[in-house]
Amino acid sequence: MPAAPAPGQVNCGVCGAESRQASFRPGMPEQAPDLDLRPGPPLRGSMGRWLQQCPHCGYAAPEIAQAHPAAAQAVGGAHFRGLLNDAATPPLARRFLAWALVLEETGALHAAAEATLHAAWVADDLNKPELARAWRRDAVALWRSGPALDAEQTVRVVDSLRRAGLHDDAAATAEALLAKEPPEAVAQVLTLELRLAAAGDERRHSVASALPPPSRRPHVSHQGSVRRGEGFMGWLRRLFRRG
Repeated sequence: MPAAPAPGQVNCGVCGAESRQASFRPGMPEQAPDLDLRPGPPLRGSMGRWLQQCPHCGYAAPEIAQAHPAAAQAVGGAHFRGLLNDAATPPLARRFLAWALVLEETGALHAAAEATLHAAWVADDLNKPELARAWRRDAVALWRSGPALDAEQTVRVVDSLRRAGLHDDAAATAEALLAKEPPEAVAQVLTLELRLAAAGDERRHSVASALPPPSRRPHVSHQGSVRRGEGFMGWLRRLFRRG
């Protein structure tokens, strides 16, 4: 049985190597998220702490001490090794894409899509629009390859398509969901997405652009509706699911 790691040190769940890793406890965002649910500040700027990564084998995860049995296979694969050595991919984006590859290997396609979208957010911050478009398209492909999407996930697909320049696909996907009479909040966001797609707009837009207050100031005007321990993102997901 391996010895317990020293304080602040973590044993990698894939290769067993010990490394120093910081733990991360997300705080509440103080501004409304983007239409693809990227959280507002200050949580928005903390992406560099969302994942840990083993400096020895490259395994990346929220907590690398834990590893799905298929993770070792993914980490040892040629695709994963090539990603780690790809100097054209920004380091933080590589970390999210590495996590996406592990999730895809385990069959968690929707979670892999989420991690790939996070890589696109990194590209946004670095002003690398071509990478951001490509990773958004990859995220959409993963979402569509997995189980049936719920309304929240479909809205994120629509926004990813629009921001990747696939405006016709974005509009068709939005109209298909609107035809199912989704919750009012979802319908409001989709209506905005249709206007943006028709205008060829690929820019970032906030949920506050589509929904009336309290989404504009969730930390003040809507704090009473956020359940204890849930956080603003949890409240937003409940809002999207309301009938």
